[in-house]
Amino acid sequence: MFFANKKSDYTLFSEKSISYRSFGLHNLKNIPLLENLTPEEIFDIKVVGTVLPFKVNNYIIENLINWNNIPKDPIFQLTFPQKKMLNQQHYNIIANAIETGKPKLEIIEIANQIRRELNPHPAGQLNDNVPEYKGRKLNGIQHKYNETVLFFPKQGQTCHAYCTFCFRWPQFTHLDDVKISSNEIHELIKYIEVHPEVTDLLITGGDPMIMSGKIFSNYINQILYANIKHLHTIRIGSKSLSYWPYRFVTDRDSDLILRTFEKVVKSGRQLSFIAHFSHYNELRTEIVKKAISRILSTGAVIRTQSPVLRYVNDDPMVWEIMWKEQVKLGMVPYYMFIPRDTGAKEYFKISLIDAYQIFRDAFMNVGGNARTVRGPVMSCYPGKIQILGISRILNEDVLVLTFIQGRNPEWTNKPFLAEINFDAYWIDDLKPAFGEQNFFFENKFRPNYYIDQLMVSLFD
Repeated sequence: MFFANKKSDYTLFSEKSISYRSFGLHNLKNIPLLENLTPEEIFDIKVVGTVLPFKVNNYIIENLINWNNIPKDPIFQLTFPQKKMLNQQHYNIIANAIETGKPKLEIIEIANQIRRELNPHPAGQLNDNVPEYKGRKLNGIQHKYNETVLFFPKQGQTCHAYCTFCFRWPQFTHLDDVKISSNEIHELIKYIEVHPEVTDLLITGGDPMIMSGKIFSNYINQILYANIKHLHTIRIGSKSLSYWPYRFVTDRDSDLILRTFEKVVKSGRQLSFIAHFSHYNELRTEIVKKAISRILSTGAVIRTQSPVLRYVNDDPMVWEIMWKEQVKLGMVPYYMFIPRDTGAKEYFKISLIDAYQIFRDAFMNVGGNARTVRGPVMSCYPGKIQILGISRILNEDVLVLTFIQGRNPEWTNKPFLAEINFDAYWIDDLKPAFGEQNFFFENKFRPNYYIDQLMVSLFD
């Protein structure tokens, strides 16, 4: 019997404890269901997994993947490396190194050289997002938007399994010089204390829920003990509900995790659990439903997000079903993202126009409670840019976009126009509409009055 303290309202569950077992390249042969794959497909996993991180676990293997639908199964695509996730040149280099029996350290060095070509940390994460306190950079902390600070606890910089699209994949590699992490909780607290504009703290990774309950609660206790009046929300970014829901039900410290969530809520702050669900299959097991229920019983809010990914969820029906089921389970649909321009982006990428159409077709078929979701959104260097739609202005079709968040707060919720480009996959592929030289945010000293006036007439 697993239970929280008697004052809590958590539902009690009598569940058999399940032991977590992970699989990677070192013990790939221990996955019996891989017998469904050809030797060539297994070799592809080894080649691509040498560059891009690969880890899967027994819950995913036994519950989420349809092994009769390999390699098309969406969760298989989401967790197992595929050949075309590397370009042909990079694939050949690693394949040759493996086939010729090069030493392990030499293969790691070759892989690192390739990794550095894959834009390991886009959007200014290592340079422009790192804040300073008393003249010293606070590595492991990011502060891009006024209201929100990100904290990367050192003990939370791995995951229960790795997503093949992951835009923080360098955290799990041998690229030590580009990893983001910190265990300096006191520095984080001091920084937030002197920045009254900060209302939200996002604890992220990796996955904070990989930490032991004791370490996680220690971090939270110190934050709450500081009693920072302007800190209203603590967010937890996690894929654990999808990849290891036992974390909140039968793991030996599950109740400690839930009591810690409840402690945040009782402090008068919101505990916002940012859950990553990429396909409705991740919502269908009984254990994930129990885990969701237990988290919600603490008073936490669960918000959901995912990138839109080719081979995984590039179908509006997937999103429609997923959002409906999330609402039914008590969660709040939050974001549909465009995959960041890093890692295996070429494999998963979908044009901006196609992503918008997928979003729109799904959005029009859900009820109001699911229309809290925003998308498709690019989390890029200038900020979070949302595609609002296609409009006809001055006899020309244009793409209408806006900032949900911007490095400059003045950009927030400010629509702007771009030329229609069916081959655009990222903001860098777009050009301003009507022959303008720059988007307004590309030169803060040159306001784009022409576009502004068009927007005034369009939205007035």
